[in-house]
Amino acid sequence: MQTRKITKADFDTIVEVIDRWWGGPISTFAHPIFFYELGEHAQVVEADDQIIGFLLGFIASESSLLTGYVHLVGIHPDYRRRGVGRLLYETFTEACQSAGCQRMKAITTLGNEGSIRFHLAQGWAAKEIEDYAGPGRKRIVFTRALGELRERRDRALDS
Repeated sequence: MQTRKITKADFDTIVEVIDRWWGGPISTFAHPIFFYELGEHAQVVEADDQIIGFLLGFIASESSLLTGYVHLVGIHPDYRRRGVGRLLYETFTEACQSAGCQRMKAITTLGNEGSIRFHLAQGWAAKEIEDYAGPGRKRIVFTRALGELRERRDRALDS
């Protein structure tokens, strides 16, 4: 498996397969803005010359903190639970750290148990926020500080 920066052909493929990968209509979340305007850090994972996963993410300044925001992730159903998501998140996190981000952020809906378990297992903090996506639209907001990750990595390199 290898990660690389997303291309237009990759984006077109993602739009074609995402509803099947997610098991329902989600393709509107793969809005072209996440490729054309915010796609500098978007990435795909390939195996055997086939896209098996993608991450649409970007870096934003939120409350004066540079934040790496994970917008949408998709993993081919045949490749789930094989480390594809972890690889995408690690690669995106490294890019965010290199860009000076202080934290990471991701959002999911209540009931998306796979996303919730994944983020918690990767050490993200989770908080339910009422009306996050509008009245009556509660979301779970995940955050992860990057300073502590950088410090741990630096200590490991020094030993």
